[in-house]
Amino acid sequence: MIVLKLGGSVVTDKDRAETLDGEALDRAADAVADALAVPSEALAEGLVVVHGGGSFGHHNASEHGVSTIAGTRDPTAVHDIHGAMTTLNRFVLSRLLERDVPAVPVHPFSAGHRDADGEFHLPTGQVATLLAEGFVPVLHGDVIAHAGEGVTIVSGDELVAELARALEADRIGLCSTVPGVLDADDRVVERIESYGTVADVLGESESTDVTGGMAAKVRALLELEADASIFGLEELEGFLEGAEPGTTIE
Repeated sequence: MIVLKLGGSVVTDKDRAETLDGEALDRAADAVADALAVPSEALAEGLVVVHGGGSFGHHNASEHGVSTIAGTRDPTAVHDIHGAMTTLNRFVLSRLLERDVPAVPVHPFSAGHRDADGEFHLPTGQVATLLAEGFVPVLHGDVIAHAGEGVTIVSGDELVAELARALEADRIGLCSTVPGVLDADDRVVERIESYGTVADVLGESESTDVTGGMAAKVRALLELEADASIFGLEELEGFLEGAEPGTTIE
């Protein structure tokens, strides 16, 4: 089984509020549909898609001062952020459905929560059942109930990590706007086995991002048992077919 994340910077114009990158989303949907038509061994066991917030979620979260650790009890903030993410989710779903991918939504706000220690909990029985019934569940970054904080943000990267652990994913892929994790000379780092080896080159995102950027991705993926790949959009279909493009995180 494969857990795939489509980065928010891939499917949206992250520097313009609530702006879809329709061309990139079409390319991603084409790659998913083509790979599912003749599935690889891992893909034959099912596919879960997670997409980031991009200019939809991050813009609204930033406007309301909400992040993965800073919460709010303002219902307007909840509606603005969750509403923006469900709008983006509908765009993603529609592109997949147009290509006969059996995609269905799973909204984290209605399913998961953070406890008082900030630990994220997501029941995955629904996702596992949808997979077994032949669907492609599509989740997204979202607001999440947080004990003692109102609501905070759950990032797409957190969702990927939780789903990969709970569903025992065979492969994990993060499709980004860069061809992998880049070193100081903008060359792709082929393999990462520990965070310390790349800590110096992982900087902050240039666009509005309330969930930690590349550094958070690498930290989360290093904690998982399955190998993960970070790669660019042009490598998406190859990854789904079994290749190991970009950076492999062990």
